[in-house]
Amino acid sequence: MSESKWKDKPFVISKRVVWEAWRQVRANQGAAGVDGESIAEFEQGLSGNLYRLWNRMSSGSYMPPPVRAVEIPKAGGLGVRVLGVPTVADRVAQTVVRLYLEPVVEPFFHSDSYGYRPGRSAHDALARCRERCWKNDWAIDLDVQAFFDSLDHELVLRAVSHHTSERWVLLYVRRWLKAPLHAVDGTLAARDRGTPQGSAISPVLANIFLHYAFDAWMSREFPGVAFERYADDVIVHCRSERQADFVLAVIAERMAQVGLELHPDKTRVVYCKDSNRVGSHEHERFDFLGYTFCPRLAKSRRGEFFVSFCPAVSDDAAKAIRRTIKRWRLHLWCDQTLNDLAREINPIVRGWINYYGRFYRSELVLVLKGIDAYLARWAQRKYKRLRRRPEGARRLLARVATRDPALFAHWAWTAQSAAG
Repeated sequence: MSESKWKDKPFVISKRVVWEAWRQVRANQGAAGVDGESIAEFEQGLSGNLYRLWNRMSSGSYMPPPVRAVEIPKAGGLGVRVLGVPTVADRVAQTVVRLYLEPVVEPFFHSDSYGYRPGRSAHDALARCRERCWKNDWAIDLDVQAFFDSLDHELVLRAVSHHTSERWVLLYVRRWLKAPLHAVDGTLAARDRGTPQGSAISPVLANIFLHYAFDAWMSREFPGVAFERYADDVIVHCRSERQADFVLAVIAERMAQVGLELHPDKTRVVYCKDSNRVGSHEHERFDFLGYTFCPRLAKSRRGEFFVSFCPAVSDDAAKAIRRTIKRWRLHLWCDQTLNDLAREINPIVRGWINYYGRFYRSELVLVLKGIDAYLARWAQRKYKRLRRRPEGARRLLARVATRDPALFAHWAWTAQSAAG
């Protein structure tokens, strides 16, 4: 493209950024949007598709298509959560804006904001939360009701405008916020609030909004009160129940000011009970990022047992893992070898271990023992001599585990946990 043609465009958008956006979208994969076009189909005409997208974005004529709504069950089976699935081209366009916006806003974000930020993870938030629960007797478990569905568009745009003077960024953010939702029944729903959960641009918009709505506000109003925020999941730490009640009331007022509402049943003040905290309270546990924080038996470096307030795989996550293990029906795979079974399930089990095995491993070890129960039943069905001998099947597996402890991911990890 000639320099004169480049200068004819009202907005200067780098083709290199469009290419990098495509690379990230391809790496993330994902389902097709309303046009039914998959990643593979988009890639067949890649050069023309990316040029067309760049040309329209640079000229200001790009109009986001409707976002396909997909319903997924919430944890614990309590209703459904609606995710928005943009088209592949729209995901590339959103990622272009994110790549421009993210480096600009990142330095301004609060040190206790962890969600969807480079170099930060849910494990970082969990570790900091655990440390602060040990130091503070009380915590507030904040649950913002329907956060992604409730965002005030004008407040989002005002927050974004604090960090960029690029008119095209604000133009396309506004268009994405207004893009209709293509419902499961085929109808189009106009949106005057919210941003689709699951889109490429939503996480950075949510972080920018909550930086002003919560993080920076907390730093001004309660500079001595620590918190961890991962997207819209927030835990606030307090010294006393009285302080916790007061802070919660003020936060509720703040949320109302920015168009949000705390869930009346899920938001609660929690007592972080342990060996040194002899009081009691209606709530002595909370869930955060797939972990349940509650009083648990722990062992000191001197070998003494005590009660510590710490996280382990949450009850809901453990139930979901058990349901998945049950759905595998491993005991019916009699035409396959143990190596075949291991190859099939190890990638999923490693994912569970990597996420839920970071803190208080023994809880996850108990959950994953369910796999061994199905493997024993598999052995009974596969070998006639073990048909009526469940103890013999368990001994067979024990011998295999001793000979090849790395065969199944949970075997190797359980052995490491016991040794550590």
